[in-house]
Amino acid sequence: MIEVKNLVKKYGNHTAVDNLSFTVESGKIYGFLGPNGAGKSTTMNIMTGYIGATEGDVLIDGHSISNEPEEAKKHIGYLPEIPPLYMDMKVLEYLKFAAELKGIKKGKRAKAIEEAMNLTKLNDVSGRLIKNLSKGYKQRVGLAQAVLGLPDIIILDEPTVGLDPKQIIEIRDVIKKLGKKHTVILSSHILQEVSAVCDEVMIISHGQMVACDTPDNLEKIMEDTSKITIKVKADKNTIERLLNQIPDIGNTEYRENAEGGLTEVTITTKVNVDVREKLFHLFADNDVALIEMYSFKMSLEDVFLKLTSGSKKEVGKVMKANRQKNIEETSDDDSKNDEEVETEDEQ
Repeated sequence: MIEVKNLVKKYGNHTAVDNLSFTVESGKIYGFLGPNGAGKSTTMNIMTGYIGATEGDVLIDGHSISNEPEEAKKHIGYLPEIPPLYMDMKVLEYLKFAAELKGIKKGKRAKAIEEAMNLTKLNDVSGRLIKNLSKGYKQRVGLAQAVLGLPDIIILDEPTVGLDPKQIIEIRDVIKKLGKKHTVILSSHILQEVSAVCDEVMIISHGQMVACDTPDNLEKIMEDTSKITIKVKADKNTIERLLNQIPDIGNTEYRENAEGGLTEVTITTKVNVDVREKLFHLFADNDVALIEMYSFKMSLEDVFLKLTSGSKKEVGKVMKANRQKNIEETSDDDSKNDEEVETEDEQ
């Protein structure tokens, strides 16, 4: 659906986008992440034809945004970070104007506007001046113009910025509905939002792609260790003696709490090693009360910080290490599959 090919954008001596390439498949919601100045908005503006690239190209359904802008833009609905609204227009008046600008045929405009207003829940304010609306409703009007005519691709740059929690939830619901029939690219600084809404996440730093995968896969790839915290009704010496019986346990951190005679221990193991069952049986067999046990999981925020912190050179090292780790894990999976096939053949 979208193919970004060797995209470069320079402003004088500053390179905002540095040889960026990626492909966006149909029917998915993509989260587009990166720190301030990473090149997110610049990339989105190039993809929508708002600004030109220094080098490279973007193909929208096979049409070049540089050489065939009219054909390419027919497939795109775009909501910039600051919605392009005419404040002295009424909501319905503005949407009629936007439909005309988009080239929607006269006979189809009324239906297209009705669909957009129903989707964004604007019917109750259709006769009001845009300047008198709350920020949440103004954002909805911007979103309505983006989805007018139901284009194949919806690109949203920070669609929930400045909204209250209730408005954020409502906009998220709209995005999820859009994702059922359209390809959606969503830029956001709210990582919880990306985890909740997006099928895949693209992270850029210093104008380069550093990761592209599902949120779950990114969390797994970036984890080097697994951590479990337990609360036990025993002193440190007793717990330490028992934990020494489990060879898979690495580092341990102890925090003694006088209240209730509890000791809290954070246990580090390798990523794919689960010692929870062993811990349960160990303490039960030795008549030691295990009060609490829970495991830590790396969040998308942790992944984001790890991938984008540091200089361009340091980010490049992290990318290289993760690619190598991914290759090794894939090779291990292939080896296991081959072994299973061989076993089946022998049987």
